[in-house]
Amino acid sequence: MFAAYKVKSLVLFSIYLFISFIYHFGNHRAVAVEKEPSVNEKEISAYFLDLLNENDSRVTVKAINFIDENWKESYEIMLLESLYFSKSPAHSNKLLRLLEKKTNKQFGFDYDKWFQWLWNKEATYSDAYYHFKAELHQFIDPKFRKYFLDRSDQSLIRLDEVRWGGVFQDGIPPLRNPKMIAPIEANYLDDNATVFGIEVNGDARAYPKQILAWHEMFVDDVGGVPVAGVYCTLCGTVILYKTEHNRINHSIGTSGFLYRSNKLMYDKATQSLWSTLEGEPVIGPLVGKGIKLDYLSVVTTTWSEWKKRHPDTQVLSLNTGHQRDYREGVAYKDYFSTDKLMFTVPKIDPRLKNKDEILAIRLPEETKDNMAISSKFLKKNVIYAGKIGSIHFTVFTDKTGAHRVYKTKGKTFTHYDGESTVTDMNGNKWEIAENELIGPREQLMERLPSHNAFWFGYKAAFPNVILIK
Repeated sequence: MFAAYKVKSLVLFSIYLFISFIYHFGNHRAVAVEKEPSVNEKEISAYFLDLLNENDSRVTVKAINFIDENWKESYEIMLLESLYFSKSPAHSNKLLRLLEKKTNKQFGFDYDKWFQWLWNKEATYSDAYYHFKAELHQFIDPKFRKYFLDRSDQSLIRLDEVRWGGVFQDGIPPLRNPKMIAPIEANYLDDNATVFGIEVNGDARAYPKQILAWHEMFVDDVGGVPVAGVYCTLCGTVILYKTEHNRINHSIGTSGFLYRSNKLMYDKATQSLWSTLEGEPVIGPLVGKGIKLDYLSVVTTTWSEWKKRHPDTQVLSLNTGHQRDYREGVAYKDYFSTDKLMFTVPKIDPRLKNKDEILAIRLPEETKDNMAISSKFLKKNVIYAGKIGSIHFTVFTDKTGAHRVYKTKGKTFTHYDGESTVTDMNGNKWEIAENELIGPREQLMERLPSHNAFWFGYKAAFPNVILIK
């Protein structure tokens, strides 16, 4: 989740943060809470938190003995997370032996295997886990406490699949109302640089990957519409959301946590956690309020192609207010160069490689159907006609590999010049615009929202997705 780091670095960073956790640990039972959990839940949570007090062996021995003698299946995730954040090898070995004894599993320190095993069976954790998770992570960032405390009845997702991504809240700083410049001023960009292009009410903007990978989100007003562009670097997804819903503009940011390797957002007003892929709250007081942000299309293309199509476009300035190495390919270089994951998911679907790119098509207001189309397949089939629910659509893939999807109502297209013109079976020419397909006599066919993603992350989020490859 954070650029240019490896998983090993993440664990070391976690251990470093827990030095202060251990130093202050004697007071953890006295922390005031908004809603006092039951004594039993709090005591159970406290024993697992005591496992991390490695400065006092009497405390940790007492905790280990209590857990051993009073073991329940619901303790598995708390013991696993205590082990994950354990500091010393000797203490880690004690916790590992206890975990292996109680679960009859022998995965050693292979945390991916432990998490996958846990996630592939029914969730058994109790309300004590919400208290444990809140207290555990507040020593990394005090803001994390509110994400989980007293929210056992305000959750749409499994809490044991929510993992810390290695940064504080907004530790990867979103670009809020970022400075935009004209193409002629963007001399830092090569023509073949990857950009994420959007157009809202005629307002065209380009967000270079080499900048956005360091920030993972921009929040702005584009074409008179408040929007947020959310980039989950780990799952290869950029989605553009309208942040206003029922006249409330939700101020969102980067929570620091992941769900199935997909970034979780948060809103400043309630500190609810939000799904990046679905644009809705999944943990917190906004759950169940009928909130689901509308999303718009994002095109992944080259700078040369985008500015040719949109000569009046604006593009991000290097003057972001932050000091980063914004050269092409620097951020996440190691992660993007292999098929290895930084954070595992419950199951790996081998029909595509983990980081093979797919085009995701979802119309949640129209149908429950969900479709992922291999980008490699679309590059070979530059005109692809399909159907999702009752909606007929056509995907046009240009020479840069950029995909655009339109509601074509069953009309057949036979030729695409790879740029801006397609021809239907009657020989009529249609112009590809960002928000519609423009035909003869001003006929219009609307653009359908879509976005790219890595296969592994999208499949993990939507296990029943239909794959076309």
